[in-house]
Amino acid sequence: MAHTRFAFIKAGWHAEIVDQALAGFLELIPQDRVDVFDVPGAFEMPLLARDLARTGKYAAVAAAALVVDGGIYRHDFVAQAVVSGLMQAGLDSDVPVLSVSLTPHHYQETDHHNRIYRDHFVAKGREAAEAALKITETRKALRS
Repeated sequence: MAHTRFAFIKAGWHAEIVDQALAGFLELIPQDRVDVFDVPGAFEMPLLARDLARTGKYAAVAAAALVVDGGIYRHDFVAQAVVSGLMQAGLDSDVPVLSVSLTPHHYQETDHHNRIYRDHFVAKGREAAEAALKITETRKALRS
């Protein structure tokens, strides 16, 4: 599995938090096996995830975003569309697409919340790496 590559997509909104998911991911998967892609926001992730998965270069694709409640209900629709789109990208491409896309209902841009979510994204990135490694191993075993 040393040659196995992974793609990691990061949304630009709240980058100081979202980038921590990549840090967690890289705790388990060496950086030289991960190609990183930036997109403006969460809504752009499913299309790129599908495109990356279809290249055949990646064992799995992970996508990270923080979709916050800005005082209107739009975030619920965006979050649902993103998670559904990522799942569909995986099903359409036959490559696992993992979501590190979180939608807190009570996020406020305070030092306290930013610290909590930065730490949480590190953990979620690590969990995505664990899932990527495990699903890759399981699918390889199914093929043999």
